[in-house]
Amino acid sequence: MSADKISRRAFAGGIAALALARRAGAQGYAGLGETADGFAKVTPGKTFAFPADHGPHPEFRIEWWYLTANLVDSSGAACGLQWTLFRQAAQPGPQGEGWANQQIWMAHAAVTRADTTHRFSELFSRGGIGQAGVEAKPFAAWIDDWEMKGLERTNDRTLAPLTLKASGTNFSYALTLEADRAVVLQGDGGFSRKSERGQASYYYSQPFYRARGTLTIDDKPVDVSGQAWMDREWSSQPLDADQTGWDWLSLHLASGDKLMLYRLRQKDGRDYPFGNWITATGSTQMISGSDIQMTPKATAEVAGRKLPVEWQIAIPSRSFSIQCKPLNPKAWMGTGFSYWEGPISFAGTHDGVGYLELTGY
Repeated sequence: MSADKISRRAFAGGIAALALARRAGAQGYAGLGETADGFAKVTPGKTFAFPADHGPHPEFRIEWWYLTANLVDSSGAACGLQWTLFRQAAQPGPQGEGWANQQIWMAHAAVTRADTTHRFSELFSRGGIGQAGVEAKPFAAWIDDWEMKGLERTNDRTLAPLTLKASGTNFSYALTLEADRAVVLQGDGGFSRKSERGQASYYYSQPFYRARGTLTIDDKPVDVSGQAWMDREWSSQPLDADQTGWDWLSLHLASGDKLMLYRLRQKDGRDYPFGNWITATGSTQMISGSDIQMTPKATAEVAGRKLPVEWQIAIPSRSFSIQCKPLNPKAWMGTGFSYWEGPISFAGTHDGVGYLELTGY
């Protein structure tokens, strides 16, 4: 395939995605609060089915496969990486063929170290032409040569093992991901409420990945290993129009337990928090918003804005109180939909590592 065809594909995909961003920019972060007439609705009581739900759901407007990894290199230095594939439908209805397909694919990859290094890259594709997509069985998610791919022995319940790779300017990585526990349904059996007015997503995670592989920055490869977390969500309107963004954390506790927390910010200054405690064996317990205290403690000046990169998190019912600090405060994703995403560490009543995401600032 010629370089001209590849560049025209990337250009067309990028223009389409950025047009969507401009059209919906006033309706919640990245247009996620835009009304979604004609698309499928998220309702309670869904029965998840695997491997089918590992694959795409084109009847819904928005979907993502989102992986973050907290790693250390052979010298013990901490680092992190991100691999994300997004799907958004430009319009509802039967799927068009070839270039008439209404699905737009976007992907982000990033690597972060404590020495102020933060590299990221972004790709676009139009659906229907084979340049990007997801298959449920055998599992494969890809855009160009970035991929998250199952092996012959990949288990549908654990979605493991997988291989993962991506590259950008002056960085690349290749990992193998293993897990021996099943994926975890977030929220109420996978129904994740995002507002008091009914906005919601279908949401599950695989927080038990063990990661091992190679990270290369500036042509210097290092062996890395650690923990990874993948989130899967799909919806048609996950935010209300007055919700401006979110603060989200995925935490790997030293005990082996996991914790997912988020708060959705509203224009009137109120928040909608939610959490899910995941034991080391994979059982879950929802944490109500009234039992979650997420308090910004310090900001960093990044990309011309002040971002709350240090947090005090408390869950009184669990005698849980931690202070979270970023590995690199400058972990800004200057992509089409810009946001902050980076590895963190925490200490207090519990110790561990995780990832923090800040959108809409």
